[in-house]
Amino acid sequence: MTQNGKVKVAIIGSGNIGTDLMIKVLRHGERVEMSAMVGIDPASDGLARAERMGVTAVSNGIEGLLALPGFEDIRIVFDATSAGAHAHHNAVLQQHGVQVIDLTPAAIGPYVIPAINLDEKLDAPNINMVTCGGQATIPIVKAVSRVAKVHYAEIVASISSRSAGPGTRANIDEFTETTSKAIQVLGGATRGKAIIVLNPAEPPLIMRDTVFTLSEPGDQAAIEASIKEMVASVQRYVPGYRLKQEVQFDLFDESRPLNVPGLGKVTGLKTSVFLEVEGAAHYLPAYAGNLDIMTSAALACAERLAATRLSDVVA
Repeated sequence: MTQNGKVKVAIIGSGNIGTDLMIKVLRHGERVEMSAMVGIDPASDGLARAERMGVTAVSNGIEGLLALPGFEDIRIVFDATSAGAHAHHNAVLQQHGVQVIDLTPAAIGPYVIPAINLDEKLDAPNINMVTCGGQATIPIVKAVSRVAKVHYAEIVASISSRSAGPGTRANIDEFTETTSKAIQVLGGATRGKAIIVLNPAEPPLIMRDTVFTLSEPGDQAAIEASIKEMVASVQRYVPGYRLKQEVQFDLFDESRPLNVPGLGKVTGLKTSVFLEVEGAAHYLPAYAGNLDIMTSAALACAERLAATRLSDVVA
């Protein structure tokens, strides 16, 4: 803990996501304070920016972080590297009792989406932020499942190619697998499917997400109200998150069932939800909502974890 009563944090990964997160912590951290930015490329823009902003820059990876004077005071570490690298980073950090917030699709710890289950996972040594598409769409699946049982949910996340760095591109398979599983675990769907589209359009397009659910027939007004309530919950930590248009419904009965892979012919209510996520433009332009929702969600988690630590100290 710092002298001003904040919890010290570090970020591993000096790419797009890590740099955007660093700026958020510096500008908006209420209970957390940047201690170090860690990377493996001394020439990376993220490390250079950290130095310019007065943050300790470590260019020799997690080994450099461990050797950093004052490392023992760092209580939370964000990992914004890759699914493969995270396994090693987490194993090392757990030996030192550091709580880890994982922004990769590694899914070593429990899935966490602040609007759904953050308070249930505060004691977890590692919490996984799912994926950008998961953060944007799974709250909607959950909103539908609060009203009617969801048999199947499919999400399509479309992001600008410019906002997809090497880490994102290297983790496409992990993205689809992690998001699909989280649709079931957190969203409450019996079966889930995730698709990501890297859109090369110029000028770059804002992040767009489409959510389709097939549920038991339910009160459409109640489902719509649940969705809008969930959107408002996400907006509390991601202001640029919004519905693109009104929720749409289609009823499929025995005369025209839907053929769902793995489930066969299914009847029920199809709900279609169209979202967009505008980034806060802290590091990359506003079209990079896929970065903003991940880093905003991660900061929301860290603030809640820090509040718990600080209350324990006061108690």
